[in-house]
Amino acid sequence: MSISRVSIVGAGLMGAGIAQSIAAAPALVAKKIQVTLVDVTQDRLDNGKKIIHQSLARIAKKKFDGDAAKSGEFVDSILSSIAFKTDAGAAASESDLIIEAIVENLDAKQKLFRDLDTRAPKHAIFASNTSSLPIAEIAKSTLSRRDRFAGLHFFNPVPQMKLVEIVRTKELSQDVFVGLKQLVKDMDKVGVECKDTPGFIVNRLLVPYMLEAVRLVERGDATKEDVDIAMKLGAGYPMGPFELADYVGLDTTQFITEGWYKAGKGLQGKELVQPPESLVKLVGEGKLGRKSGAGFYDYGKK
Repeated sequence: MSISRVSIVGAGLMGAGIAQSIAAAPALVAKKIQVTLVDVTQDRLDNGKKIIHQSLARIAKKKFDGDAAKSGEFVDSILSSIAFKTDAGAAASESDLIIEAIVENLDAKQKLFRDLDTRAPKHAIFASNTSSLPIAEIAKSTLSRRDRFAGLHFFNPVPQMKLVEIVRTKELSQDVFVGLKQLVKDMDKVGVECKDTPGFIVNRLLVPYMLEAVRLVERGDATKEDVDIAMKLGAGYPMGPFELADYVGLDTTQFITEGWYKAGKGLQGKELVQPPESLVKLVGEGKLGRKSGAGFYDYGKK
């Protein structure tokens, strides 16, 4: 299956990172892959372009040891290879693969794909970057594309993180799966195959781990500081569970766990994924982690 034109819908951190990673991959540059980044307003597109520019500038600074001319040429060459559009339908009509990276909301994703299904060529593959929603549920919005509908779950920050979870439903064709795995390989990333199960691989293991850390502290068994130190020095993790939760976003963590607790296949009503009281309390207070300046830790303190 040939993929030569890729559109990414959603110009936030994830969408911009995916577009950058495809446009900058030497193997895909050699194949002359066309990349389009789409969002609903020019302001959002401009922000996506800014995200890519800043990321490329950091890479160029290291790559060219501060050589301004070479750095600028590097950044400009990749940015200029990405098309930026506000018309998702028009972009879809010229795409072999459409990757969705919008808000983590089932209704919003279904509406987007329902609209794109009427505009995209019959051969086009649809993929969602969701981290927690069932791919099969999102795919229900399409009429005759479920054998070409998969999950492509990238990790933040996309340009640096090597892993991509390739999520296959029961209906996904082998040809499409092979094509997506080759694309991921050409991006210089590692694709792992996973069935359409809640949380896929990483989040299915990671989120319950973070929740149990919170419950451990709620029971008074240890402090959050000691839990983080223990997991970094004892298990070799780069961040402890409380540092990680603050990095991910406490609202995001709560959203995932509430969805699993209420409707996750095999997880409904289980304590394993029940949102802990202290997590719910912090989110209710607007303490969402690093992005709000406070979460389990206070990031406003000097």
